[in-house]
This record gives sequence, structure tokens and C-alpha cells, in this order.
Amino acid sequence: MTPAPDPAGRPALGLFQPASALYGSVMDQIRIALAQINPHQGQILANADRIRAARARAAMEGAHLLVTPEFSIAGYPPEDLVLKPAFVADCVKAIEALAAETADGGPGLVVGGPWRDGESLHNALYVLDGGRIIARRAKHELPNYGVFDDKRTFVPGPAPGPVAFRGVRLGLMICEDWWFPHVSETLAESGAEILIAINGSPFEVNKPYDRVDLAVARVVETGLPFVFLNQVCGQDELVFDGGSFGLNADRSLAFRLPLFEEAVATTDWTRRNAGWICAPSAIPPQMPPLEQTWRAMMLGLADYVNKNRFPGVVLGLSGGIDSAITAACAVDALGPDRVRAVMMPSPYTSAESLEDAAACAGLLGIAYDSIGIGPAMAAFGAMLAPVFEGRQADTTEENIQSRARGLTLMALSNKFGDMLLTTGNKSEMSVGYATLYGDMCGGYSVLKDLYKTRVFALSRWRNEVFPEGARGPRGPVMPLRVIEKPPSAELKPGQTDQDSLPPYDILDSILEGLVERERDVDGLVAEGHDRATVVRVWKMLDRAEYKRRQAPPGVKLGTRAFGRDRRYPLTNGYTGLIA
Repeated sequence: MTPAPDPAGRPALGLFQPASALYGSVMDQIRIALAQINPHQGQILANADRIRAARARAAMEGAHLLVTPEFSIAGYPPEDLVLKPAFVADCVKAIEALAAETADGGPGLVVGGPWRDGESLHNALYVLDGGRIIARRAKHELPNYGVFDDKRTFVPGPAPGPVAFRGVRLGLMICEDWWFPHVSETLAESGAEILIAINGSPFEVNKPYDRVDLAVARVVETGLPFVFLNQVCGQDELVFDGGSFGLNADRSLAFRLPLFEEAVATTDWTRRNAGWICAPSAIPPQMPPLEQTWRAMMLGLADYVNKNRFPGVVLGLSGGIDSAITAACAVDALGPDRVRAVMMPSPYTSAESLEDAAACAGLLGIAYDSIGIGPAMAAFGAMLAPVFEGRQADTTEENIQSRARGLTLMALSNKFGDMLLTTGNKSEMSVGYATLYGDMCGGYSVLKDLYKTRVFALSRWRNEVFPEGARGPRGPVMPLRVIEKPPSAELKPGQTDQDSLPPYDILDSILEGLVERERDVDGLVAEGHDRATVVRVWKMLDRAEYKRRQAPPGVKLGTRAFGRDRRYPLTNGYTGLIA
């Protein structure tokens, strides 16, 4: 069989030579394809088909090898799925089927998945070629911090040696293995010629570019070129951003794949006296932090809704900024025909809010209903009057309004099948400015890890910028008044958030110190904050832990997301931070 034509116009590299003719030989050129794919957690056969499709594409481009991400056969992180023997067996069976298919003389494969070696279960990679599994390598550095708990389910493998693939010694690593120097140095010392790391590396703002800085360190230490391959998907609260790249031994950036998009890219490598060199390709421009944030929110929401087979989403549209930006993100992620908004006015809802909610829905082109909660408030008031007799109205009655709205939205979700989106932001969730079984009702949140000041900045940005891949409108997605008016829950006359909270720029600065940096009160006072305000915010943060435990999942955007990264005990008598 002759080599397939190369759509990129590159000369064929003899892909369809019999594999036996290549084993043991020394190649001066190799074409390596990288599959930055979106796996569906647990859909083993469907993921195998994704790998097959990528391999077919790689074959068309004359590749010798196709590399896929960490745990690509099942999706990463698999969490407790790997504790089920049937799951592990099904993964291995699918990998063996892929191995058999490489007998066709086409590209070899690197596939990630579980490997049971005796009593030990490993997070591993398999190298497939010539109709069989020619090598396995187990992850050596198992992360056990933040969102990772690999040590809970896997056993570390020994520091790996190179894999001989068609005359090239590949230094194959799995994610955490390259974040520290030991594995890459061991590979270099044992004869590796090209370092390739397969990853399930979750997104944080600016992390796509921080990875390059870390990879430079590995290149300097080893003197070898380096390839980083990442999956791109939303998996529950985690978003994996892709952004795969390659560095030559001189630390130059040879290629970079797009952020937040699937891609199959073929790279050309040539052996020179100084080692292997990757031919350079066009490098996409760096993505600004606000756009990174928005694209992560889009991807996280789209994959959660689509992979869990919801027809669409429904949300309360109040005329405020949080619900407006949530609706805009939902439209960009899913399209306007899959988003339904509901305004639920009370006697305290302002005319401005009614106008702004309707204007937002109009700009976004989404279905919009108005369902007043006055009758529900009256019914609850009459029902509770006998036991509340003699007591003044307080936050109890305010929370009843929120819960009436939550009940209404859940009824719509149940009746029509749409998933309910919550609209609370990280500032509110930090200090408990949210109502259990009210505005906290829902299945997912795109603002869960976004402070209010960032909500303001992101809203202004989206009004001015149309993101790549968005399904929503070009131009503004909310009236300017939604961004500029003082935030209010509108649960009583004349209410604003700042009646009970510090100004958001001060609040968010204190919360960033307490949550992201684990600072104590004295440390924040030394940074210029008022002691009484810091103590007050810390107490609110501490008391609201029980609410956060009951909050829906949401997109992780930073280093200390509630639930995945920051886990405090509910029963907690420690007061050292405010002593």
C-alpha cells in the first residue's frame, strides 16, 4: 500500500512500510500526530472510536505515531470507577482491540488507561504497534493535592525508561511525572531522545502559559525536546483546556494547539547531529485572562449539559448582573434555543429590574416567561401566621421569597426536563449571602468560582467582545444599566447588597486573602485592611461552610475552588485566625 496523500502538502514519510521493516532501524525522520480530544467519562467504546477517528486522520497525514491524552480510553479523572474490576477489564479490552488494529501498518498509538499488574492498579499508558501492545508505562508521580487524589486509587510505578518505537527512543510520561525533574532526568539519562507527556491537566486562569515556563525547565535540565499533550473537555467541575504544545531543545516553541478546542495535529521531526528537531508551525496568539475564563465557563457548562443529556437549561432572570451573565454564558455555550429564562417578580421587584430582565432576554434571543411569586408569598404568610404571631418580619420572610422562586424553577425543570442553572457568585457563596433551597437550587453553576468584581469585569468584556466558538449574539448581551446599578436581592424595599456586606472591591480582596492564600487576620491587616472588617468577613466565611457543602457543582476557574480544592470541616471550633 502506498502512503496516503498529505493534505498539508508535506512529503510522505513511508507510513505504510511494514512495521517489521522499521523495528530496530534508526529513523532520521518521524511524524508524530497529537490527538487533543474530548473524551466522555466512562464511555469506553465511544472513546475508543474517537481514538480510531483521530488515527484515521493521522494516517491521512502520513503520521507514524498518534499520541492521545492521559486515561484517554475512559476520561480523566476516573475517580472511583477504577475500583470496579469490570470497568478496568473493559478499558483493557478496548485498548487490546485498538492494539490489534495497528497490524495494518498504519500509525502506532499511545493510549492512556488503567493497568492492573498483579495486585497493583496503575494509571498507565500503553504503546500499541504492529498489532500488539509493545510497552506499558505506569505513572510514577501520583498527585494528592487540590483536585487530585490519584494516591487513593493507584499505585505508583517505577521511574520509567524510554520506549523504543520504530528506531526512536521516546521518553513517555504521564502528567504529574513532568511537573518534577526526577522522571524526565531519569529518561534522559537512560537514553530518551524526545520527551512526550500525556496529560489530564485541569484549567486555571493563566495556567496554559505557566505550563510552558515549567516545560522550559525540563528542557534545560535534560537538553531534550518536549511535547505536552492535554485533553480538552468539561468533567463535572473541572475543565481541561487543551493548549498542547512542543518545545525544541533550544527552548523555542515549535507548535501550540488551540485552547478549548479539539484538534488533531501532525508534527514533523528530523534527527540532526544535536538531536531531534520539530519543524515549527504557526503559533496562535495568547488568550487574555477574561477570554480564558469565559471559554472555560462555556466548555464546562456545554459538556455538563450535553454529556448528561439535558435538552437545555432554565434559570431565573432577575434583572441583576449575576443572572444576566449566567444567561449570556448559557447562550454562548448551548445556543439561544436551549435556554429558558423566567422573571419571578415580587411586590419588591423594581420597574428597572422588570425592564432589564426583559431587555436581557431580548438581546440574547431566548424564551422568557414572567411568573409572579406574590400568591406564593401570601399563601406561606397565611400558613405560617399562627406560629409566627407576635414576631417581627425578618430574613425569614425574605428567604421564603427566594424559596418560592426556587420551587417555581424546580417545577419548570421537572416538567420540561431542562437543567436548572444557579446564578450565585463566589463572593456570595463565601459569606453565605445565598438561601438554601432557594437561589441555591439547581444542577450547575458557572459563577461558583468567580468573585463579584470579576463578574463585573467579565460582563463588560462580553458586551464588547464576541468569543470564538460562541453561539450567542454579537454585540451587547445585557443593558449597561445591569452592570452599573447597585446590586440588590430586592427582598425588601430599598435593599442593596452593601446594606449587609462591605463594598465588593474590599470584600473580594479580603476573601482572596482568606480563601486563595489562607492568610490570617493579622496578615490581611498588615496589607492595609481594616481589622474589624476582616474579622467580620472571616466569621461569615466560617459560618457559611454548611451552605457550600450543599451547593451544586460549578466550573473551577482558580486555584482554590470550593468543594474541589478548599475543604473545611463543618463542625469547627478553631478561632486562631481571629484571636
